[in-house]
Amino acid sequence: MFKYTYPALIFQRWGWKNIGGVKLIKKKGIFDVFFREKPAMMLVELKNADANVYASVLAKQIDCTYSHVVKILQEMQKAELIRFKKEGRLKLLELTKKGTDIASNIESIRTML
Repeated sequence: MFKYTYPALIFQRWGWKNIGGVKLIKKKGIFDVFFREKPAMMLVELKNADANVYASVLAKQIDCTYSHVVKILQEMQKAELIRFKKEGRLKLLELTKKGTDIASNIESIRTML
């Protein structure tokens, strides 16, 4: 449960509910309980991409800010899930074998839920 000192707002998109004007509770789908939505969907989007993917394109596809996507991508690179492939000024994104396996599993779990 999250507490805020200012009047609570209702964020329908994220499932936030106004309770008493002070407390917010986020109702999560079962998938979101196990996985953070944006990072999981980034891996799935990279796996299902038909063409070259850049961080800015990925940000638009998952409806996320560019800076947040870059931060998550850097964490994924450290975990050896993706690699950056530099072509001139452009940085292309590629899934590693480990990243592809995890993306496939996420996709499978998502369809089962």
